[in-house]
Amino acid sequence: MISNLYPPHAIGGYEERCRQIIDLLRGRGHEVRVLTSTHVVGRETREGHVHRRLRIHGFFGHPWLGILRLYGLEKHNHAVLREELVEFRPDVVHVWNLGGLSKTLMVTLKESLVPVVYDVSDHWIARSLRADVWLKWWNGDAGGVSARIVRILLRATGLARIIMRQAPVLPWSELHFDRIYFCSDALKQLTLAKGWSLAHAAVIFCGVETVKFTHRPSNDRFARLLWVGRLNEDKDPLTAIRALDQLAARGNTTLTLDLYGRGDEAYVQMLRQTAAELGVEERVNFRSANADEMKRVYADYDALLFTSAWAEPFALTPLEAMAAHLPVVSTLEGGSAELIRHGENALAYSVGDATDLATQVQRLEADPALRRRLAVTAEAEVATRFDLGVIMTQIETYLRESVNRHG
Repeated sequence: MISNLYPPHAIGGYEERCRQIIDLLRGRGHEVRVLTSTHVVGRETREGHVHRRLRIHGFFGHPWLGILRLYGLEKHNHAVLREELVEFRPDVVHVWNLGGLSKTLMVTLKESLVPVVYDVSDHWIARSLRADVWLKWWNGDAGGVSARIVRILLRATGLARIIMRQAPVLPWSELHFDRIYFCSDALKQLTLAKGWSLAHAAVIFCGVETVKFTHRPSNDRFARLLWVGRLNEDKDPLTAIRALDQLAARGNTTLTLDLYGRGDEAYVQMLRQTAAELGVEERVNFRSANADEMKRVYADYDALLFTSAWAEPFALTPLEAMAAHLPVVSTLEGGSAELIRHGENALAYSVGDATDLATQVQRLEADPALRRRLAVTAEAEVATRFDLGVIMTQIETYLRESVNRHG
């Protein structure tokens, strides 16, 4: 496994999902080694099956380097990868997220003749691959006239061949992903639209450990609304707060809204100020909980408001709420449209439209039978289609097929 970050030194759900899949693979008898970065630890470490040896460039607070210093980083990462391949002799390399890592590791992997499978659950191909500094420089897309002269001199003197042996690159047209799957068709289509030839890519959705979520008690209470996520503009908690104001204008002044998450202090302060200006501050609470605690938190609420305003590849929060038997009101942005079916397993509303969101919440409040039907349908679907064990089997099968096809 190759991943830019790996728990406990991680940022979000991508890395946690990677860890979960690795734990399940190891539990099924596979021998796994994780090659990841030195992020946070700041030095190379080898702890059991996790080797933190790669260096991050530009992401997660790490500095952007000039081309000469970047050459040293690229050379180091390729040397580490070659060493790990020789030492571990993998049957397959499973690449997760190369965001912040040398994208040209793809070239060394191709040269190794080991089958490679790419798991893509964010935009590191669609939005970041062509922005890779090392690739852009050698493909003539960066640096201007002076850089072009340097490249000509390096090639004329033969130094370019030496550099390429240590930190190889390829033209954009020769970067291929023969075995790859996306976490949603939405992300696949976005990546296709960016010009990458990936029509052959599979789709394997994200999953959750359904049995670990406490179920909401069976009752007709409808008093507590829940919001979960990063407190920032893309996630749009502001619309949830405004919907509470809309509901108050329609006569409902008892519903509460708890927001679980963290964010930039200025943005959080703006949310608090908006709640105060709308007169709902006493019914809006800001809370936080870790991933394990959240498995129990969902059951304390009566509906989840998932207000994401950007095209998330495939959000886990609605899945988690569904696993806890909680009705969901959601936008249909990005991969969410492949999960949410309005009136069948959830209710949908127009992104950013507090009036529409309030209407859907009002509909839930007025119809206990609807709430029960949505929750039962969604929970059954999550258990059969999105349980992590089910998803794990799909990934394991894809890895085996990749090895067999490779010969």
